[in-house]
Amino acid sequence: MLFDGIYKDRPVFVTGHTGFKGTWLAAWLTTLGSRVCGYALDLPTKPNHFSLLNLPVQDIRGNLSDFAALKEAIRQSEPEIVFHLAAQAIVSLSFQQPIETFAVNILGTAHLLEACRQTPSVQAVVVITSDKCYLAGTPAAHRESDPLGGGDPYSASKACAEIVAGSYRQSFSDQRFLIATCRSGNAIGGGDWAADRLLPDLVRSAVGGETAVLRMPQAVRPWQHVLNPLAGYLRLGQRLLEGRSDFAEAWNFGPGKKDHWTVDKVARNAKKHWSDVQYEIVPEMNPREVSLLTLDTQKTRKRLGWNLHWLLPEGIQKTISWYRHFYESGKLQTFEQIADFGQFCKFGD
Repeated sequence: MLFDGIYKDRPVFVTGHTGFKGTWLAAWLTTLGSRVCGYALDLPTKPNHFSLLNLPVQDIRGNLSDFAALKEAIRQSEPEIVFHLAAQAIVSLSFQQPIETFAVNILGTAHLLEACRQTPSVQAVVVITSDKCYLAGTPAAHRESDPLGGGDPYSASKACAEIVAGSYRQSFSDQRFLIATCRSGNAIGGGDWAADRLLPDLVRSAVGGETAVLRMPQAVRPWQHVLNPLAGYLRLGQRLLEGRSDFAEAWNFGPGKKDHWTVDKVARNAKKHWSDVQYEIVPEMNPREVSLLTLDTQKTRKRLGWNLHWLLPEGIQKTISWYRHFYESGKLQTFEQIADFGQFCKFGD
């Protein structure tokens, strides 16, 4: 049984459950039999994947900056594990709203961890940060032990979130709950309608007859389908719930080198699956972003037994299929794709 059935009938708290990753995670948890409570702001986009799915979860709307409300939501739901995904996750927006980005991603993480510390039921917390938390400047793949840093507000905020989580892990090591962090980025998949993201922009071009703009077309990113890192988060959560304190640390979740594609290559591959996709290249539209970013996942693969199930070509095909099916039929492939992924998802021990 996937994840050894550890999530069945278990109360789980998810922040950011209405966002892209959060919706997929909440949906997967419901198929595993979890009792999910979500905490998030109002729906971030229209259309919205979460509202379209109409998931059987407790849906609480609130802000991470409201510590009292957050603490009360966690206290009432009495979760045994918390997945913290809520964040300001758009790099370009962080330049426009740096204070809000720092407030949500840093202080919001501190609020979440303190609320968990004050809730006796919580046994484990999985904090999702970003692959952009690493100090840039080296072409080598980043390992979990590499220095943290950030040359833009978003990256800096995620590095600080890692530091906050690490400080709680060390300062309150005598507490009953375990804390781990996950560093992953550039996830693709259906149901993402956020601005300034490559696949959603390309989908909008196909549906609305617009022309998407590729910023930094030669930038290399560790692209992967969203279900790949989510499988890792759930596996890590399993280990924490089993009381494995040796897993309460930082983890990278990313693809191998052959799936480190440029923005331009991803766009060309997407167009193969949907000829209506249109885009133009505007080089160096935002040179402040890192052009090369890769992760070393040896530790994750060896110790968690995590491996990619859908490599990038299949991940892009699944993503475009989800959107085309939605716009052509009005139906969602979410649970179908989760079932397909889960059927062959294996972990080495």
